[in-house]
Amino acid sequence: MGKKIARIIGRVLLVVLVTIVMLVGTLFIMIKRICSDSAPAARNLFISTVLESGQMKFLASWFCTDAQINEVINANKMESMDSDIDTSLINISSDTDTQTVDNNGEVEQFDGNGIRMVEISGRSFFGKMLIIKDPSQVKVGTTYPWGDYGKELHEIVSGAGAVAGVNGGLYVSSGNRGGSPLGIVVQDGKITYNSPSALSGLYLIGLNKDNLLVVKDIDGMSAADFESYVNEAGIRDAVAFQEESSDSNNHFVPLIINNEARVLKGQGSGANPRTAIGQRADGAILLLVTDGRGASGHLGATASDLISVMQEYGAVNAANLDGGSSSTMVYNGGYEMTSVTFYYQNSSWKLPTAFVVMPK
Repeated sequence: MGKKIARIIGRVLLVVLVTIVMLVGTLFIMIKRICSDSAPAARNLFISTVLESGQMKFLASWFCTDAQINEVINANKMESMDSDIDTSLINISSDTDTQTVDNNGEVEQFDGNGIRMVEISGRSFFGKMLIIKDPSQVKVGTTYPWGDYGKELHEIVSGAGAVAGVNGGLYVSSGNRGGSPLGIVVQDGKITYNSPSALSGLYLIGLNKDNLLVVKDIDGMSAADFESYVNEAGIRDAVAFQEESSDSNNHFVPLIINNEARVLKGQGSGANPRTAIGQRADGAILLLVTDGRGASGHLGATASDLISVMQEYGAVNAANLDGGSSSTMVYNGGYEMTSVTFYYQNSSWKLPTAFVVMPK
């Protein structure tokens, strides 16, 4: 009896092993074909997409030549955006009960906390956007004091006493520990992480004490410089993300500044899950999360997609946040957008920061 069971188990394991080998072999052949010169469009999308991922960017150099990688990078570059935000373009109403109309000319319907959620379907992505009428309700939630491990998004949201939230800034994602932010973190006017010179191309994304969205290039700042800037600019809540276009990274931050969309070559980026933040002329904050990487058959959103969606919903200023497997959204106690990573498909990665929405 024991030998019969052992034979059955052995056969099952053999079938599993053969299946895995076949799948890996098929994937290898597919990627090699994609990276060949016979499929330039697929190759370009593959390279630009994996360069933005935290764990899979090595695939580009494994399967494609340096010349191919650099060609794709140059074909999808973005023009720099150096303009300071014109605060006169944002006029926050003191009466948050005033009715506003959506992009279809219909009166916007907000819940009791002044939040409206809309679904967005793109060519290669599905997403959801939270529109928060009162920008003072949007803050940065964190796991501070920092430790080895972060928390899943719903834990950060509930821990802050918030009713909604999306993932926030750049962090150390290796091993899904998620306890260490990168760059800077400001929470309620207090700097809780101050290392702006640790990485090149860092931007601050957050809100000042006048509840205006701030997208600020902090590349080259020292810790002392950053402390002075926070005090002078009245920054109340902020995180960091990185602007970098190289053969090892393809990250971007500004999308729209002062109603001017960023000038792109091609799509500006690959297709990936995304998280972005924007602000309308009436002060309302837009928090967008999209899927991708095969979730529901979707590749994800490009930089061009993000700009189009933010423009459609009236963003005067908008910026890209950390994305990929980190992109998640919580609203009213549940996940509206979960991580595209298979083993976190009902929750999120562990994170150190998030943009959260406080109750009205």
